[in-house]
Amino acid sequence: QVQLVESGGGLVQAEKSLKLSCAASGSISSINEMGWYRQAPGKQRELDADITRFSRTNYEDSVKGRFTISRDNAKKTVYLEMNSLKREDTAVYYCKGNIKRSGSDRYTYYWGQGSQVTVSA
Repeated sequence: QVQLVESGGGLVQAEKSLKLSCAASGSISSINEMGWYRQAPGKQRELDADITRFSRTNYEDSVKGRFTISRDNAKKTVYLEMNSLKREDTAVYYCKGNIKRSGSDRYTYYWGQGSQVTVSA
């Protein structure tokens, strides 16, 4: 069983910062790319940033310069540092990992349960 567990969400004022973490656990052989997605009320889930196992990053235009994705491979954890938060960043944030289970020869995508981030005026 593989699980991704997010933490670090909450209520924050506009222009402040918040850091999300997502830890993978279970019988894991290898983790390929990982990413952070958001889903605002009434909208589809969309990518904010992703990172390869070698820490090559990719960002959606709306978060470039404000958000930073990073990972600690030894801890099987991916982070999202969010700075200069805006009210429109309010959403449920999900992490996603492309993970190979021990004993398997293929990678499978797993999702975390989501973490609410609310940005107030």
